[in-house]
Amino acid sequence: MFDRLELLIGNDIEKLKKANILLIGIGGVGGYVFECLIRSGIEHITVIDYDKFEITNLNRQILATKVVLNKNKTDIALERAKLINPNCYIKRVNMALKEENMKELISDSYDYIIDACDDVLTKISLIKYAKDYNLKLISCMGTANKKNPLLFKITNLEQTYNDPLAKKIRTSLPKRYLNTKVLWSSEVPLIKGNLGTFCAIPMTAGAIIAQYVINDLLKNL
Repeated sequence: MFDRLELLIGNDIEKLKKANILLIGIGGVGGYVFECLIRSGIEHITVIDYDKFEITNLNRQILATKVVLNKNKTDIALERAKLINPNCYIKRVNMALKEENMKELISDSYDYIIDACDDVLTKISLIKYAKDYNLKLISCMGTANKKNPLLFKITNLEQTYNDPLAKKIRTSLPKRYLNTKVLWSSEVPLIKGNLGTFCAIPMTAGAIIAQYVINDLLKNL
């Protein structure tokens, strides 16, 4: 099944099969993260998302089709994963992650936490939680109102600019949290107010995040 991947990484694929990933949010960016992880041999993923698919998701979310409208995103993620790799185990948590339930939902059993949610307060709380409990986290910053996927990069939060979401989060956190790894774009947002989205943007963001996590897992596990 993963012959082409094994040509690149050899027996290290076993590290990926055993890795335990927590993915928060499985919409635009999160859906592509999920797709890349599954197709890279990751077999243990917990997905937290309370949302259902809507017609407005069709332009940018890989899991969204007309036949899944009004269905839970976590359920569709499980179906998609099993169609690709029947051996994978997907734990679904169909609720919103909040500061008050983080201790209940996030343990140190995860090798990586990927934040692809769109709630600012949750992002801030998650960065604090991961840092305080020494958990590996990468957080996705703003992807709306952008057209150039070549301007994405991964750095520490303190190095971001031209990203309104990153600025809001950065200014809400004490300095000791600003070395959190984030994906962001240096592109100046094209419009203000309404959040327009071009499909290649979340697609690219998700792929970059997934590959960063995979490379880090291969290096450290």
